[in-house]
Amino acid sequence: MICVSLGRTRHSSMMEEHKALATKGAELVELRVDYMRKRPDIGVLLKERPTPVVVTCRRRSDRGRWFGTEEQRLAILREAIISGAEYVDLEDDIAKSVRRYGKTKRIVSYHNFDETPIELFDIHRRLSECDPDVIKIVTMANSPADNVRMLEMVSASEIPTVGFCMGELGTISRILCGRAGSPFTYASFSREREMAPGQLSYAEVRNLYRFNKITKNTKVFGVIGDPIAHSKSPLIHNAAFRKAGIDAVYLPLRIPADGLTESLKEFDRIGLSGYSVTIPHKETVLQFCDSMDEETNNIGAANTLYRKDNKWAATNTDASAALEAIQEGLKKSGGVTDLKGRKVLILGAGGAARAVGYALISNGAAVAVTNRSRERGRTLATELGCQFISWENRGAESCEILVNCTCVGMHPNLNETPFEQNWLSDSTLVFDTVYNPEQTLLLKHARERGCPTVGGMEMFIRQAGKQFKLFTNAEPPREYMTETLRRAMSAAHAIVASSDSEKPKPADGE
Repeated sequence: MICVSLGRTRHSSMMEEHKALATKGAELVELRVDYMRKRPDIGVLLKERPTPVVVTCRRRSDRGRWFGTEEQRLAILREAIISGAEYVDLEDDIAKSVRRYGKTKRIVSYHNFDETPIELFDIHRRLSECDPDVIKIVTMANSPADNVRMLEMVSASEIPTVGFCMGELGTISRILCGRAGSPFTYASFSREREMAPGQLSYAEVRNLYRFNKITKNTKVFGVIGDPIAHSKSPLIHNAAFRKAGIDAVYLPLRIPADGLTESLKEFDRIGLSGYSVTIPHKETVLQFCDSMDEETNNIGAANTLYRKDNKWAATNTDASAALEAIQEGLKKSGGVTDLKGRKVLILGAGGAARAVGYALISNGAAVAVTNRSRERGRTLATELGCQFISWENRGAESCEILVNCTCVGMHPNLNETPFEQNWLSDSTLVFDTVYNPEQTLLLKHARERGCPTVGGMEMFIRQAGKQFKLFTNAEPPREYMTETLRRAMSAAHAIVASSDSEKPKPADGE
C-alpha cells in the first residue's frame, strides 16, 4: 500500500486534493496538519474523508512546520484519536504520553535526517516498547549499504514496520520496503511537492515502479551510475516488463564512483538479478564480475551485468547496438552497409566512444577519435589503435560517418552542437548517440545539408532490448519501449515549454 503525504496551508485545499487522490486510487493519505496556516480543524478534515488517513503534526525540530506549542500539538494528536482517524503518527519520545483510544492505530516513528545509525535494531526495540501498531523508522542514506541494513531490519521485524531511507541514495529502499514486509511506503502528491529528501511521487511509485505489485518473488534489476536521476532506463525497462507480463521491477541506483564493488556486494544480500551500467562505472565494473565475453574484454568496458550460472557475467550491448544502428542508417540511405575502409570520425572519448570505436574497427572501418581533453582522446585512440585528431581540427577532417559520443546537445542544452553545420559533407552519415532530445541540433543541421541521419534513440532502445533479453530470456517489446520513451520525452518537453512561456517577459529596454 502507498501512503500519499498531503501538506496544504488551507482546509479546503487539503480536502480537495484528498478527494483527487481518492479518484486516482489512493488507499491511504497522510494529512500533514503541521503545514496548515491556522490551527487545524480535525473534525472538518475527517468528517467526509474519502480514504483512510494518517494524521501527522510534525515539530520544527523534526523538520516539520508546526508553529504552536507542544501542548497544542499533543492536543491535536489526541483530537485525531478521539475523532477516529485510522492512524496517528507519534514520535518515539512522546508516544508513551499519548494514550491508546478507540480503533485508531498508533504509528510510533523515528526520523534521522543526517544518517542511518548503526544501531537500527536497538532503535526498533526501543520503539516496540511504546505500544505501537506500526513502527516507522526513516533515516538518511549516506551510502547504498544503508538501504540494505534498513531492509534487513524491516524483514526481521515481528511488529509491522515501515522502514526506508531518504535521499537519492535511498530510492531502492522506498520501493523495496514492501517486499521486505513493510505495510506501506510514503509518496508525495507530485514530484514538485516532495515532503522529504528523495521522496517519489504517487504516480511514480504506483505506475512506474508498481509498488503494490511487488512481492518476495519479484525480480529486481537496476541501472547503476552517478548521477542517475536523469536516466530513462527505469521507464523503458519497467514498461517492457509490464508489456511482457514479467514479474520484475527496475530501479535507478545511484552509486558513487568510489563505492561500486562494496555496494554491489551489499546489494547481493537482498538478491538483485541484474544491472545496466552507466557513467562512471563502465570500466570499474569489470573488477566485480566473475566472467566477461571476449568483446567486452577487448573493449575494456561493460554496460551490463547479468546472472549466468548463478555468477555475475559482464557484457557490452552498446557496441553491437551502435553497429546495428549505423548499418541500418546506411541501408535506409541506399548505401552499402559494409564498413570496411569507411572513414569514421568519433567525437568523444568516454565509454560509449570506446564501445562504438571498437565495433567499427572490428568491422574494418578507418576510425579517428577527437575529444576536448587531448590526453583522454589520445589515450582512447592508442587503446583502439586508431588515429587521434585534436578537437580544434575536427572540422577539417573529412569522413563518411560522423558519430557524436559526447553529451553536447543533450537536454536541456538544446541549442548546442559538437560539429558545425558547414563542416558537414552532404554524403556523410551523421549518428548522434544523444537520445534526449530525439532530434538534436546536430541532426537538424545534418538533415538541412541533406545528410542521412541516425538518432540516439535507435541505439538506446537496441542496447536496452539486448539487456532485457539477457535479464529475462524473453524477446524485448522494442516498439513498445520506443513508443513509451517518445511519449515521456514529448510530455516532459511540453511541460518545460509551458513553464518557459509562463515566465514574465522583460520590459522594453531591459
